[in-house]
Amino acid sequence: MLENSFVMVSIILIINIVYVSFFTIRMILTLKGQRYTAAGLSMIEVVVYVVGLGLVLDNLNQIQNLAAYAIGYGIGVIVGMKIEEKLALGYITVNVITKEYDRDLPKALRDQGFGVTDWAAHGLEGNRMAMQILTPRKYELKLYHTIKELDPKAFIIAFEPKAIHGGFWVKSVRKGKLFS
Repeated sequence: MLENSFVMVSIILIINIVYVSFFTIRMILTLKGQRYTAAGLSMIEVVVYVVGLGLVLDNLNQIQNLAAYAIGYGIGVIVGMKIEEKLALGYITVNVITKEYDRDLPKALRDQGFGVTDWAAHGLEGNRMAMQILTPRKYELKLYHTIKELDPKAFIIAFEPKAIHGGFWVKSVRKGKLFS
């Protein structure tokens, strides 16, 4: 079966897509502090890597195998990123400055399960409301959509917090009480 050039190229391509996807996910898990899951995934990753590299090194005289390895690597990066987007691990913090001061906006967001801290702010053109909103990453797009519906001219900045400690909202999310 491995004598067929097309089959060999296909196997190398698939192996490298799987390997690099695992590599990408392992790195993200490591950055998110999920060390045991990352370690378990790395054991599978290294086996896939050794098998794929072995196939290429055993057949270095076949340029199409090296090309398949390189193409598989590139596709694996894209696949790994897509998988990470779907997993959406962790939290996102979104800072919002509204165009107008609207007392109902934080309540509307809280009613949807978002953690909101709000305060009065003053901008160049007058009074504003500033909000800091915490949400699991998988609800990030829903949050943006909701904010834009409620205030289309809101100024939005998002970032991923490195550490979170305390607060009732995080405890509720960990117990699965929000967004259900």
